[in-house]
Amino acid sequence: MSKLNSQLSAIKGHNRLLVEVRLEPVQGDRFQTTGFPDIGAAIYTAPNGTPKLLVESAQSVANRLEETLLGHDHELLPEFTGLSYVKSHVIGEADVWTNSLVEPHRLNSPYIISEFAETFAQETGYEKMGAQIDWPKIARVIYKYDVNSLLHGVFFANLEKGGSLIRLSRAVSGFIEASGVEEVISGGVKIDRVDATGKIAPTVKSEYFKDKDVNGNVPYHRTEYTAKNIRAYFNIDLDLLRSYGLGEDAFNLLVSLAIYKISKFLETGLRLRTACDLKVVEGSFVIEPKDFEWPSSEEAKEAVRYYIQQTRDMFAENNGVTVLEVPAKLKKSKKETQSEAE
Repeated sequence: MSKLNSQLSAIKGHNRLLVEVRLEPVQGDRFQTTGFPDIGAAIYTAPNGTPKLLVESAQSVANRLEETLLGHDHELLPEFTGLSYVKSHVIGEADVWTNSLVEPHRLNSPYIISEFAETFAQETGYEKMGAQIDWPKIARVIYKYDVNSLLHGVFFANLEKGGSLIRLSRAVSGFIEASGVEEVISGGVKIDRVDATGKIAPTVKSEYFKDKDVNGNVPYHRTEYTAKNIRAYFNIDLDLLRSYGLGEDAFNLLVSLAIYKISKFLETGLRLRTACDLKVVEGSFVIEPKDFEWPSSEEAKEAVRYYIQQTRDMFAENNGVTVLEVPAKLKKSKKETQSEAE
Protein backbone atom coordinates (compact mmCIF):
# COMPACT_ATOMS: atom_id res chain seq x y z
CA MET A 1 0.00 0.00 0.00
CA SER A 2 1.25 3.47 -0.92
CA LYS A 3 2.46 5.98 1.63
CA LEU A 4 -0.30 8.27 0.34
CA ASN A 5 -3.00 5.85 1.51
CA SER A 6 -2.12 6.54 5.14
CA GLN A 7 -1.68 10.26 4.43
CA LEU A 8 -5.28 10.60 3.25
CA SER A 9 -6.43 10.49 6.86
CA ALA A 10 -4.88 13.97 7.28
CA ILE A 11 -7.53 15.54 5.02
CA LYS A 12 -10.53 14.27 6.98
CA GLY A 13 -12.57 17.19 8.24
CA HIS A 14 -11.00 19.63 5.75
CA ASN A 15 -12.95 21.16 2.88
CA ARG A 16 -9.95 21.92 0.62
CA LEU A 17 -6.48 20.57 -0.05
CA LEU A 18 -4.48 23.68 -0.98
CA VAL A 19 -0.99 23.67 -2.45
CA GLU A 20 1.35 26.59 -3.09
CA VAL A 21 4.72 25.97 -4.78
CA ARG A 22 7.45 28.45 -5.62
CA LEU A 23 8.92 28.20 -9.12
CA GLU A 24 11.90 29.76 -10.88
CA PRO A 25 13.33 29.71 -14.41
CA VAL A 26 15.57 26.74 -15.17
CA GLN A 27 18.13 29.16 -16.63
CA GLY A 28 18.54 32.90 -16.18
CA ASP A 29 15.83 35.24 -14.91
CA ARG A 30 13.59 35.85 -17.92
CA PHE A 31 10.47 33.94 -18.86
CA GLN A 32 7.71 34.16 -21.46
CA THR A 33 4.16 34.43 -20.21
CA THR A 34 0.88 33.22 -21.65
CA GLY A 35 -0.87 35.63 -24.00
CA PHE A 36 -4.47 36.19 -25.07
CA PRO A 37 -5.76 37.32 -28.49
CA ASP A 38 -6.26 41.11 -28.67
CA ILE A 39 -5.17 41.39 -25.02
CA GLY A 40 -1.61 40.17 -24.75
CA ALA A 41 -0.15 39.35 -21.36
CA ALA A 42 -2.45 39.45 -18.32
CA ILE A 43 -0.76 42.14 -16.20
CA TYR A 44 -2.56 43.49 -13.16
CA THR A 45 -1.98 45.20 -9.81
CA ALA A 46 -2.61 43.42 -6.50
CA PRO A 47 -4.58 45.26 -3.77
CA ASN A 48 -1.28 46.07 -2.01
CA GLY A 49 0.03 47.75 -5.16
CA THR A 50 2.36 44.93 -6.28
CA PRO A 51 2.60 44.50 -10.08
CA LYS A 52 1.55 40.95 -10.96
CA LEU A 53 1.31 38.74 -14.01
CA LEU A 54 -0.75 35.67 -14.88
CA VAL A 55 1.84 33.19 -16.15
CA GLU A 56 -0.54 30.28 -16.79
CA SER A 57 -4.34 30.43 -16.66
CA ALA A 58 -6.66 27.99 -14.87
CA GLN A 59 -7.95 26.65 -18.19
CA SER A 60 -4.42 26.03 -19.49
CA VAL A 61 -3.33 24.30 -16.27
CA ALA A 62 -6.47 22.11 -16.47
CA ASN A 63 -5.43 20.99 -19.95
CA ARG A 64 -1.91 20.23 -18.75
CA LEU A 65 -3.21 18.22 -15.79
CA GLU A 66 -5.39 16.16 -18.11
CA GLU A 67 -2.39 15.38 -20.31
CA THR A 68 -0.56 13.65 -17.43
CA LEU A 69 -2.61 10.47 -18.03
CA LEU A 70 -1.95 10.34 -21.77
CA GLY A 71 0.63 8.48 -23.82
CA HIS A 72 2.00 9.62 -27.18
CA ASP A 73 -1.02 8.07 -28.90
CA HIS A 74 -3.39 10.18 -26.79
CA GLU A 75 -4.65 7.04 -25.10
CA LEU A 76 -4.68 6.23 -21.40
CA LEU A 77 -1.25 5.21 -20.10
CA PRO A 78 -1.11 1.43 -19.45
CA GLU A 79 -0.32 1.91 -15.75
CA PHE A 80 -3.78 3.43 -15.28
CA THR A 81 -5.67 0.61 -16.98
CA GLY A 82 -9.04 0.22 -15.31
CA LEU A 83 -9.91 3.93 -15.07
CA SER A 84 -13.14 4.66 -16.90
CA TYR A 85 -13.26 6.65 -20.13
CA VAL A 86 -15.09 6.59 -23.48
CA LYS A 87 -13.54 5.94 -26.90
CA SER A 88 -15.33 6.99 -30.08
CA HIS A 89 -14.72 5.70 -33.58
CA VAL A 90 -15.96 8.46 -35.90
CA ILE A 91 -16.94 6.89 -39.23
CA GLY A 92 -18.61 7.92 -42.49
CA GLU A 93 -17.02 11.09 -43.81
CA ALA A 94 -14.13 10.44 -41.42
CA ASP A 95 -12.29 7.48 -39.97
CA VAL A 96 -10.90 8.86 -36.73
CA TRP A 97 -10.61 7.70 -33.13
CA THR A 98 -11.03 10.11 -30.24
CA ASN A 99 -11.83 9.77 -26.53
CA SER A 100 -13.15 11.61 -23.48
CA LEU A 101 -9.62 12.13 -22.17
CA VAL A 102 -8.73 14.46 -25.03
CA GLU A 103 -12.07 15.95 -26.10
CA PRO A 104 -12.48 19.57 -24.88
CA HIS A 105 -15.91 18.89 -23.34
CA ARG A 106 -15.17 15.33 -22.23
CA LEU A 107 -18.45 13.33 -22.11
CA ASN A 108 -20.36 16.22 -23.69
CA SER A 109 -18.21 16.14 -26.82
CA PRO A 110 -20.51 15.84 -29.88
CA TYR A 111 -18.40 12.84 -30.91
CA ILE A 112 -19.43 11.11 -27.68
CA ILE A 113 -22.76 12.40 -26.39
CA SER A 114 -24.46 11.95 -29.77
CA GLU A 115 -24.27 8.17 -29.26
CA PHE A 116 -24.02 8.16 -25.45
CA ALA A 117 -27.01 10.38 -24.59
CA GLU A 118 -29.56 7.58 -24.42
CA THR A 119 -27.38 5.47 -22.12
CA PHE A 120 -26.75 8.48 -19.89
CA ALA A 121 -30.46 9.35 -19.76
CA GLN A 122 -31.54 5.83 -18.92
CA GLU A 123 -28.96 5.27 -16.19
CA THR A 124 -29.33 8.68 -14.52
CA GLY A 125 -33.06 9.17 -15.14
CA TYR A 126 -32.45 12.87 -15.65
CA GLU A 127 -35.52 13.25 -17.93
CA LYS A 128 -37.82 12.47 -15.00
CA MET A 129 -36.06 14.60 -12.42
CA GLY A 130 -37.21 18.06 -13.46
CA ALA A 131 -35.55 20.58 -11.17
CA GLN A 132 -34.74 17.90 -8.58
CA ILE A 133 -31.44 16.49 -9.79
CA ASP A 134 -30.07 13.45 -8.02
CA TRP A 135 -26.44 14.55 -8.00
CA PRO A 136 -25.02 11.41 -6.33
CA LYS A 137 -26.72 9.32 -9.02
CA ILE A 138 -25.35 11.58 -11.75
CA ALA A 139 -21.87 11.34 -10.19
CA ARG A 140 -22.03 7.55 -9.94
CA VAL A 141 -22.84 7.24 -13.65
CA ILE A 142 -20.07 9.66 -14.60
CA TYR A 143 -17.64 7.75 -12.35
CA LYS A 144 -18.66 4.59 -14.19
CA TYR A 145 -17.98 5.97 -17.67
CA ASP A 146 -15.45 8.81 -17.33
CA VAL A 147 -13.95 9.34 -13.89
CA ASN A 148 -11.88 12.33 -15.07
CA SER A 149 -15.05 14.33 -15.76
CA LEU A 150 -15.62 14.42 -12.00
CA LEU A 151 -12.23 16.06 -11.51
CA HIS A 152 -12.18 18.46 -14.46
CA GLY A 153 -15.89 19.20 -14.77
CA VAL A 154 -18.48 18.61 -17.45
CA PHE A 155 -21.49 20.54 -18.75
CA PHE A 156 -24.10 18.51 -20.61
CA ALA A 157 -25.27 21.37 -22.84
CA ASN A 158 -25.91 18.97 -25.74
CA LEU A 159 -28.54 16.96 -23.87
CA GLU A 160 -32.22 17.68 -24.53
CA LYS A 161 -34.93 17.93 -21.86
CA GLY A 162 -33.04 19.59 -19.05
CA GLY A 163 -29.54 18.40 -19.76
CA SER A 164 -28.25 21.97 -19.53
CA LEU A 165 -28.97 21.82 -15.79
CA ILE A 166 -26.31 19.14 -15.34
CA ARG A 167 -23.11 21.05 -14.82
CA LEU A 168 -20.25 19.77 -12.66
CA SER A 169 -17.55 22.30 -11.84
CA ARG A 170 -13.84 21.51 -11.61
CA ALA A 171 -12.86 19.71 -8.42
CA VAL A 172 -9.17 20.29 -9.10
CA SER A 173 -7.89 23.61 -10.39
CA GLY A 174 -4.64 25.52 -10.60
CA PHE A 175 -2.91 28.59 -11.96
CA ILE A 176 0.56 30.17 -12.00
CA GLU A 177 1.21 33.82 -11.29
CA ALA A 178 4.23 36.07 -10.78
CA SER A 179 4.67 39.12 -8.55
CA GLY A 180 7.10 42.03 -8.63
CA VAL A 181 7.29 41.77 -12.42
CA GLU A 182 9.30 43.86 -14.85
CA GLU A 183 9.15 43.85 -18.65
CA VAL A 184 12.16 42.81 -20.71
CA ILE A 185 11.84 44.27 -24.20
CA SER A 186 13.91 42.82 -27.03
CA GLY A 187 13.53 42.03 -30.71
CA GLY A 188 15.09 40.68 -33.84
CA VAL A 189 14.78 40.36 -37.60
CA LYS A 190 13.76 37.47 -39.80
CA ILE A 191 16.37 37.57 -42.58
CA ASP A 192 15.41 36.83 -46.20
CA ARG A 193 18.70 35.74 -47.80
CA VAL A 194 17.23 35.76 -51.32
CA ASP A 195 15.78 39.28 -51.40
CA ALA A 196 15.68 41.61 -48.40
CA THR A 197 13.03 43.84 -50.05
CA GLY A 198 10.48 41.05 -50.27
CA LYS A 199 9.69 41.67 -53.96
CA ILE A 200 10.78 38.20 -55.04
CA ALA A 201 8.45 35.30 -54.20
CA PRO A 202 8.26 31.65 -55.32
CA THR A 203 5.65 30.90 -57.99
CA VAL A 204 5.07 27.26 -57.04
CA LYS A 205 1.37 26.42 -57.09
CA SER A 206 0.58 23.51 -54.82
CA GLU A 207 -2.33 22.64 -52.58
CA TYR A 208 0.23 22.09 -49.81
CA PHE A 209 1.88 25.51 -50.09
CA LYS A 210 0.38 28.74 -48.82
CA ASP A 211 2.14 32.00 -49.59
CA LYS A 212 1.60 34.24 -46.57
CA ASP A 213 3.45 37.15 -48.20
CA VAL A 214 6.08 37.46 -45.51
CA ASN A 215 9.04 37.60 -47.86
CA GLY A 216 11.87 40.02 -47.24
CA ASN A 217 13.44 41.03 -43.94
CA VAL A 218 10.78 41.17 -41.19
CA PRO A 219 11.62 42.92 -37.89
CA TYR A 220 9.76 41.84 -34.77
CA HIS A 221 9.61 42.75 -31.10
CA ARG A 222 9.54 40.44 -28.10
CA THR A 223 8.39 41.01 -24.54
CA GLU A 224 9.52 38.76 -21.72
CA TYR A 225 9.42 39.25 -17.96
CA THR A 226 11.41 38.93 -14.76
CA ALA A 227 9.74 38.47 -11.38
CA LYS A 228 10.64 38.51 -7.71
CA ASN A 229 8.38 35.51 -7.16
CA ILE A 230 6.67 32.92 -9.35
CA ARG A 231 4.17 30.65 -7.67
CA ALA A 232 1.89 27.82 -8.71
CA TYR A 233 -1.36 27.35 -6.80
CA PHE A 234 -3.59 24.26 -6.75
CA ASN A 235 -6.94 23.60 -5.09
CA ILE A 236 -8.61 20.20 -4.64
CA ASP A 237 -12.22 20.73 -3.59
CA LEU A 238 -12.69 17.93 -1.05
CA ASP A 239 -16.20 19.00 -0.08
CA LEU A 240 -17.36 18.80 -3.69
CA LEU A 241 -15.92 15.31 -4.10
CA ARG A 242 -17.50 14.18 -0.82
CA SER A 243 -20.88 15.57 -1.90
CA TYR A 244 -21.07 13.00 -4.67
CA GLY A 245 -21.55 10.25 -2.09
CA LEU A 246 -19.48 7.68 -3.96
CA GLY A 247 -18.00 6.02 -0.88
CA GLU A 248 -14.61 6.27 0.75
CA ASP A 249 -12.62 4.24 -1.80
CA ALA A 250 -13.97 6.21 -4.77
CA PHE A 251 -13.35 9.49 -2.92
CA ASN A 252 -9.78 8.40 -2.19
CA LEU A 253 -9.24 7.46 -5.83
CA LEU A 254 -10.39 10.91 -6.98
CA VAL A 255 -8.15 12.68 -4.47
CA SER A 256 -5.17 10.43 -5.27
CA LEU A 257 -5.70 10.97 -8.99
CA ALA A 258 -5.83 14.75 -8.52
CA ILE A 259 -2.63 14.64 -6.46
CA TYR A 260 -0.93 12.48 -9.10
CA LYS A 261 -1.84 14.96 -11.84
CA ILE A 262 -0.46 17.91 -9.87
CA SER A 263 2.72 16.07 -8.86
CA LYS A 264 3.38 14.84 -12.40
CA PHE A 265 2.82 18.30 -13.84
CA LEU A 266 5.26 19.84 -11.35
CA GLU A 267 7.86 17.14 -12.03
CA THR A 268 7.71 17.00 -15.83
CA GLY A 269 5.32 19.59 -17.27
CA LEU A 270 6.80 22.98 -16.42
CA ARG A 271 8.27 23.72 -19.84
CA LEU A 272 5.24 25.82 -20.64
CA ARG A 273 6.59 27.54 -23.75
CA THR A 274 9.84 27.88 -25.70
CA ALA A 275 11.06 30.64 -23.39
CA CYS A 276 9.20 29.59 -20.25
CA ASP A 277 10.95 26.61 -18.70
CA LEU A 278 10.41 26.52 -14.94
CA LYS A 279 11.34 24.29 -12.03
CA VAL A 280 10.18 23.84 -8.45
CA VAL A 281 12.28 25.61 -5.81
CA GLU A 282 13.40 22.90 -3.39
CA GLY A 283 11.57 22.90 -0.07
CA SER A 284 9.03 25.49 -1.22
CA PHE A 285 5.79 23.49 -0.81
CA VAL A 286 3.17 25.17 1.39
CA ILE A 287 0.25 22.84 2.05
CA GLU A 288 -3.04 23.18 3.88
CA PRO A 289 -3.78 21.15 5.96
CA LYS A 290 -0.26 21.54 7.32
CA ASP A 291 0.10 17.92 8.48
CA PHE A 292 -0.37 16.60 4.93
CA GLU A 293 2.94 15.49 3.44
CA TRP A 294 2.94 16.01 -0.32
CA PRO A 295 3.79 12.77 -2.20
CA SER A 296 5.75 12.18 -5.38
CA SER A 297 3.90 11.24 -8.57
CA GLU A 298 5.10 7.64 -8.18
CA GLU A 299 3.63 7.42 -4.67
CA ALA A 300 0.37 8.94 -5.90
CA LYS A 301 0.30 6.56 -8.87
CA GLU A 302 0.62 3.60 -6.53
CA ALA A 303 -2.38 4.84 -4.54
CA VAL A 304 -4.42 5.38 -7.72
CA ARG A 305 -3.70 1.83 -8.89
CA TYR A 306 -4.75 0.48 -5.48
CA TYR A 307 -8.09 2.33 -5.54
CA ILE A 308 -8.74 1.35 -9.15
CA GLN A 309 -8.81 -2.22 -7.93
CA GLN A 310 -10.88 -1.33 -4.87
CA THR A 311 -13.59 0.32 -7.01
CA ARG A 312 -13.34 -1.78 -10.17
CA ASP A 313 -16.98 -2.89 -9.79
CA MET A 314 -18.05 0.76 -10.11
CA PHE A 315 -16.45 1.13 -13.55
CA ALA A 316 -17.88 0.07 -16.88
CA GLU A 317 -17.03 -3.36 -18.23
CA ASN A 318 -14.01 -3.95 -20.47
CA ASN A 319 -11.56 -2.42 -17.95
CA GLY A 320 -13.63 0.73 -17.75
CA VAL A 321 -13.44 1.48 -21.47
CA THR A 322 -16.71 2.17 -23.32
CA VAL A 323 -16.36 2.05 -27.11
CA LEU A 324 -18.80 3.93 -29.36
CA GLU A 325 -19.22 3.98 -33.13
CA VAL A 326 -20.26 7.46 -34.21
CA PRO A 327 -21.50 8.07 -37.79
CA ALA A 328 -20.58 11.50 -39.17
CA LYS A 329 -21.43 13.48 -42.29
CA LEU A 330 -20.29 16.68 -43.96
CA LYS A 331 -22.32 19.74 -42.99
CA LYS A 332 -23.81 21.63 -45.91
CA SER A 333 -23.38 25.37 -46.13
CA LYS A 334 -26.43 27.66 -46.18
CA LYS A 335 -25.79 28.33 -49.86
CA GLU A 336 -25.78 24.59 -50.67
CA THR A 337 -28.96 24.05 -48.66
CA GLN A 338 -30.72 26.92 -50.44
CA SER A 339 -29.62 25.62 -53.86
CA GLU A 340 -31.10 22.20 -53.13
CA ALA A 341 -34.36 23.81 -51.95
CA GLU A 342 -34.67 25.73 -55.22
